[in-house]
Amino acid sequence: MASRWIEQWDPEDETFWEARGERIARRNLVFSILSEHIGFSIWTLWSVLVLFMGPEYGIDPAGKFFLVAMATLVGAFIRVPYTFAVARFGGRNWTIVAASMLLLPTAAAFVVMEPGTSYTTFMLVAMLTGVGGGNFASSMTNINSFFPLRKKGWALGLNAGGGNIGVPVVQLAGLAVIGAAGGPRVLLGIYLPFIALSAICAALFMDNLAPVKNDTGAAKDAVRDPHTWIMSFLYIGTFGSFIGYSFAFGLVLQTQFGRTPLQAASITFIGPLLGSLIRPVGGRLADRYGGARITLWNFLGMGVATGGVVLASVEKSLALFTTAFIVLFVLTGVGNGSTYKMIPGIFHAKAVAKGMSGEAAAAYGRRLSGASMGLIGAVGALGGLGINLAFRQSFLTSGTGTSAFVAFLAFYAACFAVTWAVYLRRPATAVQPVAEAKPQLSYAEV
Repeated sequence: MASRWIEQWDPEDETFWEARGERIARRNLVFSILSEHIGFSIWTLWSVLVLFMGPEYGIDPAGKFFLVAMATLVGAFIRVPYTFAVARFGGRNWTIVAASMLLLPTAAAFVVMEPGTSYTTFMLVAMLTGVGGGNFASSMTNINSFFPLRKKGWALGLNAGGGNIGVPVVQLAGLAVIGAAGGPRVLLGIYLPFIALSAICAALFMDNLAPVKNDTGAAKDAVRDPHTWIMSFLYIGTFGSFIGYSFAFGLVLQTQFGRTPLQAASITFIGPLLGSLIRPVGGRLADRYGGARITLWNFLGMGVATGGVVLASVEKSLALFTTAFIVLFVLTGVGNGSTYKMIPGIFHAKAVAKGMSGEAAAAYGRRLSGASMGLIGAVGALGGLGINLAFRQSFLTSGTGTSAFVAFLAFYAACFAVTWAVYLRRPATAVQPVAEAKPQLSYAEV
């Protein structure tokens, strides 16, 4: 696996980018999306499998929420080592390994998915699917290194959006299997050859970047930097919401509104699908207008949509509930794109504040943003755990998800306030490039 190493890579050099870099970067982006797409499908597999688990399985709604929460938990924590694996083994090489590892949870679920299996066994197998959540971190870190700063919002949005679409795709596949009166093993059997295909494509068409090295100093700097934790908090509100709702939507429809598995599956995929498709648009809007501005107004929209969900939950209106929830999904996608655009921009702004310019500033930004992305992605994904645990507690205590949605509304208000206070409130954060006669750069432009 020592072949396909690229020894020199400078995407900020426009001559290099136009002559060679863009073609290579786009090819790696395509197959990174494929691997991440399958990873998301496997990570969220249990959002579909629980729909197959009728009374004969002996698991109540609270137990099902806990199952999907465990998959979210492992997927969040595993993102940290996956981030550093890219520099240690190479983006291509690690993609092969990460894709191949998806065979384990899929095969394990194929073996155990039947009534009579113990709850502990189901929980352990659900936790195995967390490896699919790690694919996002390694994929985003890898693609971040391939593209210049001016292209990162679109590239990272496309990469993440294409991966996120794995959620509605596995839910659509589940809908087709349920509609055809098939069992869960049919769904699992469909995915096994696609997992193998993604690993083969990574081996044949992707590259490793030799200049990308693990930098323990960068990791320590990222951990100490307050912006890493601020962005982690905001990413809980965007991606944490997306992945948490993706796991929970079908269960909420079944538990609160009495939908059958087929009825729930016929609706569940719509929100994740639209949220995934819109993510690159969020990145593009952030490229044009600034990630902080788009993120701020997006959190306001999420709050309004959540208010609609609360009203629908109280009034028991399935039509309003479904509509508002789907709007909320769309806004999580926009926010996913805009927040991830902010990360490299923030660290580039810090480099300029230190007096750097040109490639030195770009290299500093790549160094710190690459180190921080895995941690931000991991903490953000923990929002999905919080959402499913909140739903579990809400249904245990009141039989509805209303109190959970009220808590989410309060959290989005906090995210709005933090975005405004840190990145948009004070022009004092503006910094003047030393070596270049450019307008002042502020965090509002990240």
